[in-house]
Amino acid sequence: MFQRLIALILLILLFPLLLLLFLIVRLTSSGPFIFRQKRLGKDKKPFFIYKIRTMVIDAENLKSKVQNLNEADGPVFKIHDDPRYTKFGRFLAHSGLDELPQLINIIKGEMIFIGPRPLPVDEANKVSKKYDQRFFVLPGISSPWVVKGTDHSDFDKWMKLDLEYVKNKNFWYDLKIGFKTIKLLVNLMFKSFNF
Repeated sequence: MFQRLIALILLILLFPLLLLLFLIVRLTSSGPFIFRQKRLGKDKKPFFIYKIRTMVIDAENLKSKVQNLNEADGPVFKIHDDPRYTKFGRFLAHSGLDELPQLINIIKGEMIFIGPRPLPVDEANKVSKKYDQRFFVLPGISSPWVVKGTDHSDFDKWMKLDLEYVKNKNFWYDLKIGFKTIKLLVNLMFKSFNF
């Protein structure tokens, strides 16, 4: 309940920024402002994650055409400079601003601030069962792996960090990752202004 309250306060405070981003997204590309994608959460319960749309409308259908550009190993799909990004969408993704609507997921009780990042259903279903403990907790907007620099080239290391988090989860650990996340976001914002 505490995290839901904080998320609600942040959503209200950030409303002017979200309104500005809404206007820019709508003026620079066609399609909805919010992108929804089904992911697996706690106890493998599916839910829709909310993000600001960063790609062209038919990005999901174009995935097969850019599959050869995948930079991640394991069952996940990640491209740092995905050709499906809109020009402003690239800035949003690289700055982390596209994740702001996940405050709504926290308010709904589907996510928390710190926890394993939720994977799309098709990718999550391919993850080895030896990593199932990552589904024992609610997924988060940030995680130990995110503050490592969001490099997805070592999938097993990513999963092991998630398991380590689940095992050691406590208020102070979350606070430490939270501060590292804020520092990372500030750095990403400055780097992204060359979009």
